[in-house]
Amino acid sequence: MRAAIVQWEAMPELRQKITATIRRGDTSGFIGECLEVAVVTQGATVDETIENLRRAVALHLDGEDPADFGLRECPTLLVTIEVQPSYARAW
Repeated sequence: MRAAIVQWEAMPELRQKITATIRRGDTSGFIGECLEVAVVTQGATVDETIENLRRAVALHLDGEDPADFGLRECPTLLVTIEVQPSYARAW
């Protein structure tokens, strides 16, 4: 009796978070960009840019299987805001 050898392929780990950064625009406003999915947007304020990121990500994933992007169902958005050292103040 021969034992069957079964190769086990590990399932890739699906991420819960989509990472995005927000930075000042070249001339005005703010630019938001996601790292895991191809989404870039802008806004006049940080709050507007975050809302635009949420909407753009939702549209990008609409009708798609999040696993195709390495994501779990209903991923969250983790936003980091970049500031120039001249804007930061030591307290």
